[in-house]
Amino acid sequence: MKPLRSILVLASCMATVAATATAPNFVFFLADDVSQEDIGCYGHPTIQTPNIDRLAGNGLRFDNAYLTISSCSPSRCSMVSGRYPHNTGAPELHTALPEGTVLFPKLLKEAGYHTLLSGKHHMGKWADTGFDLVSKGKGPGKEEDWVQLLQERPKDKPFFCWFASTDAHRDWALNTDAPLYTPDQTVVPPYLVDGPETREDLTGYYHEVSRFDHFIGEVVNELEQQGVLDNTVIIVTADNGRPFPRCKTRLYDSGIKPPFVVHYPNAVKPGTTDSLVSSIDIAPTVFELAGVPKDGRIQGLSFAPVLNDPSATVRDVVFAEHNWHVFKNHERMVRFGDWLYIRNNFPNQQNLCMEASGGGAGAELWAAHKAGTLTDAQQNVFWNPCPEEELYHLAKDPNQLTNVASNPENKPALEKARGLLAQWTELTGDTLPENPTPDRNARPGQPNPEGKHQHLEMPGDATGAQQINHPGPIRES
Repeated sequence: MKPLRSILVLASCMATVAATATAPNFVFFLADDVSQEDIGCYGHPTIQTPNIDRLAGNGLRFDNAYLTISSCSPSRCSMVSGRYPHNTGAPELHTALPEGTVLFPKLLKEAGYHTLLSGKHHMGKWADTGFDLVSKGKGPGKEEDWVQLLQERPKDKPFFCWFASTDAHRDWALNTDAPLYTPDQTVVPPYLVDGPETREDLTGYYHEVSRFDHFIGEVVNELEQQGVLDNTVIIVTADNGRPFPRCKTRLYDSGIKPPFVVHYPNAVKPGTTDSLVSSIDIAPTVFELAGVPKDGRIQGLSFAPVLNDPSATVRDVVFAEHNWHVFKNHERMVRFGDWLYIRNNFPNQQNLCMEASGGGAGAELWAAHKAGTLTDAQQNVFWNPCPEEELYHLAKDPNQLTNVASNPENKPALEKARGLLAQWTELTGDTLPENPTPDRNARPGQPNPEGKHQHLEMPGDATGAQQINHPGPIRES
């Protein structure tokens, strides 16, 4: 006769297997530097994304999903932890998650899931502990082993796959996995110069967006062949906006608003939703769908109610940050209702990202600036000083080109935005560093910074924000 302890352990193991046998699988597709409007199902007239479009057509397209930051590594660190960047301890580019940070894939793994990551990582060594397997991927888009990993997975466990592409990050690498585009097929946003260099630059970006879509199609086909597609939650999104001036790193929709599609035949009511969601909401949503308890350190909210009722609302407000990303910065954003508010805490400098002065679109923009031929919409990158406050009415101004913060008619919206941001700052422990990380690269027309670059005081350091779990305001009032 087996000892009672052995029987109890065996019963516990059998219960875990039984609980996970019908649990949903998860495939999380993460693009690198792709704006929401550059996907076919969001209305782009020429970029071919048939596989994402098909998932959206049979799933739910989120029109108001926001990132917590438009910067590669801190955005990924925020998603994997379900925490705001200044609460992760890794709020700046090229900073790694500290040991002990909550990782939602790790909690899934502990609950019986097979977890894997393939492709771009950018979160540091601690994040590896969340996955049974970490692969760097292969080839230009780093997606070529995704199907193989699905084929080789354990068949007795549900799975969570974090498939992170390097498309569409510069520099462009063209191949035969996606269509090639011509300059006449490009759509130039009003804040860029509509010239030959910009249009040629956009063709490479379009190609890489389509290549990301191509490999999504291969994975979906494999899921279907294995007979697990209907029981797999597929999420498609990106870490930040397109790598062009006034997009990546910035807090306008072009930088902070990614594509966001959820496909799950067992629970999703197909359609579109205007419900606001944040990238920190991914973790608690996965937990709810998987039947795994939410960890108290996660600041996000589950948007599972929206999946079967697209008119449902789980939050009235979303917040975002812009911290150091090659150049010193500290901006904060809040979106509520039809308003988007940005506060710039370092107004006495140009608001730059690397793409703002590089080749292609950046070079053409700077050449037009030198020639004095820029339109008002194209002046943004050259503001110096920048406005301390920006307020945009999104229905009237979808590209956020007209700052209406000084309009007396908008005083109620401005005061509400200030109040919401002040609450979020206090409740989540956000701070403006007294000794901020300096520029790593030279600003245009200025000498290179002296000495070896290092990260100094980061947002949240002064309050010990890594230990703060408050989610900040969820409702407008």
